[in-house]
Amino acid sequence: MTMSDGYVWGIIAGLGIGSFLIRFSFLGMIGSRQLPEWLLRHLRYAPVAVLPALVAPLVLWPQATGGEPDPARLTAAAATVLVGLLTRQVLFAILGGAVVLYTMLWLVG
Repeated sequence: MTMSDGYVWGIIAGLGIGSFLIRFSFLGMIGSRQLPEWLLRHLRYAPVAVLPALVAPLVLWPQATGGEPDPARLTAAAATVLVGLLTRQVLFAILGGAVVLYTMLWLVG
């Protein structure tokens, strides 16, 4: 099925408007009012939930290996978690995982 340029741009515009409305419904309509404490407590966990959701498919089904898990990425993920737990520093965890990933890729080939 071939799609015309207008159809593709219509989909892009619709998704952009939908994304704007979702954000506006939360941020624009509340304005400068104070958010309830229970909502603020739940919002603190959003980044912690999103990052693993973005990374997990790249570790478990990497495109570089045709979707098969490999020891280099699994070891790097484990090292990232370990460094993060030991240091409680996000950047150290990311750097530690990157070093382990590239070292394992160099060793395993």
